[in-house]
Amino acid sequence: MIKANDPNRKSWIEVASHSDFPIQNIPFGIFKTSNKTICVGSRIGDYAIDLNALHKLNYFDGITLDCEIFNKETLNDFLKLSKPIWRQVRDRIAEIFDTNNVMDESHKTIVLSKIDEVEMLMPVKVGDYTDFYSSRQHAYNVGCMFRDPNNALLPNWLHIPVGYHGRASSIILSGTNIHRPKGQQLPPDSDTPTFGPCKLLDFELEMAFVTGQGKNLGESISTKKADDYIFGMCIFNDWSARDIQKWEYVPLGPFLGKSFASSISPWIVTLDALEPFRVAGEKQKPTVLPYLEFEGNKNIDINLEVLISSENFEAHTISKSNYKYMYWNMTQQLAHHTINGCNINAGDMMASGTISGNTPEAYGSMLELSWKGTKPIPMPDNSERKFLQDNDSLIMRAHCQANQYRIGFGEVKTKILPAKELNL
Repeated sequence: MIKANDPNRKSWIEVASHSDFPIQNIPFGIFKTSNKTICVGSRIGDYAIDLNALHKLNYFDGITLDCEIFNKETLNDFLKLSKPIWRQVRDRIAEIFDTNNVMDESHKTIVLSKIDEVEMLMPVKVGDYTDFYSSRQHAYNVGCMFRDPNNALLPNWLHIPVGYHGRASSIILSGTNIHRPKGQQLPPDSDTPTFGPCKLLDFELEMAFVTGQGKNLGESISTKKADDYIFGMCIFNDWSARDIQKWEYVPLGPFLGKSFASSISPWIVTLDALEPFRVAGEKQKPTVLPYLEFEGNKNIDINLEVLISSENFEAHTISKSNYKYMYWNMTQQLAHHTINGCNINAGDMMASGTISGNTPEAYGSMLELSWKGTKPIPMPDNSERKFLQDNDSLIMRAHCQANQYRIGFGEVKTKILPAKELNL
C-alpha cells in the first residue's frame, strides 16, 4: 500500500466527513495567499498548505528536491521529477499532518491558510492539449443522432482511441466566466451560412490527466509504462458550440466550436491517490492491436455530477455519470498518442472525451440529455433547457468513495455571459 493512502490515517487538521480532501487525498495546486504570495500547495480539509514554506522549514529533508522547487507559479517543474519523488513528497505530507505528529504553532501560521482566504490559480502551464473521444455510449449516441444505430460507431472507433489536438491557451480555471461564442452556422434547410452568437451552447463532462516526465520526439510510451508518466487528474469541461461545430468540422474536425474555452478544476489529484479506486473496464472487442494491450485494472471509479444554476434557481442536478464507463483507458490513450513518436512534455493535458453512461440520466452533454433538443430538460423554475442559456452557471463535481473515506476533485464552475458585440 502507498503510505499516504492508509485508510486508517487521520489528520490533526479537522476534516468534515463529506470533504473531498481528507489526508488520504493530498492533491497539488497553485494558490495566492491574502498577502499576494503565490504558492505551490496541497490541501487537507478546508486548509491550503504552502509547500514552499514547508520546504524552507526543512520538512522535506531526506528527499532529493531543489531548494526552489516549490517556489514556482506552476507545478510544471515538480511534474518533471520522477514518480518516486512525487510519491515521497506526498507520503511526507501525509506524515507531517498525521495525528501522530505535532507541528509547532508558529509553523502552522506560516504553512496553513484557510481555503476561503486564498485564490486558486491555474495549476499547470498547459503546453499541449489533446481531447479524446473514448466513451462508447457517447460515441454511439452521437452516431445515432447524425447517422443511424447500425452505423453509429465509425469503422476506426473500436480500434483506436480517437482524439484531436485542441487549444491549450484557452483552458481556464474554475470560476472564470465565459462569453457565448460567435461564429458561422448553417440554418436548417439552408445552403447559406449565417453569422452570430452560438445558439446551441453545450458542455461536455470529462476528466483530464496531466503528464509528468516528458518523452522525446521519436520515442513512445508503452501501456506498461504509461502510469509512470501520468501525474494526476482534474475535472474537465469541454465547452462546445454545437451549431458552429456542425458547420465547420468536415473535413478537418473541431476548430472554433471548441477553441473558445475549456474549464478545469483547480486541484490535481494524483494517480497514487486514485489507486484504491481502480476497476476493470468494458471488455474490448475486437481484440486491440498489441501496442494497446494492457494488464490490470486501468479504469477508475469516479462518480460524476453535472448541475445547472441560474439567477432564478439554485444548483440543479441534470446528470450523474461515472468515469469507469470509459472504453479506452488512460494508458491506452497515452500509448496511442505517442506510438508515432509524438513527444510529450510535463504539463501536457489529455482530456477523456465526453463521459456517458448507459442510461439517459448518465449522459454527459446537453446534446444527449435533450437528444439534440427534442427532449427539453425541466428546471426548478418551470423553465426548460435544450441547450445552455446566458447567465446559466454550469457546475461539475467528481469524487471517489470508499467505505472509510472519500477522494474528491472539488468542482469546476463557469458562468455563461452574453456574447460580446462584434466591432468591425
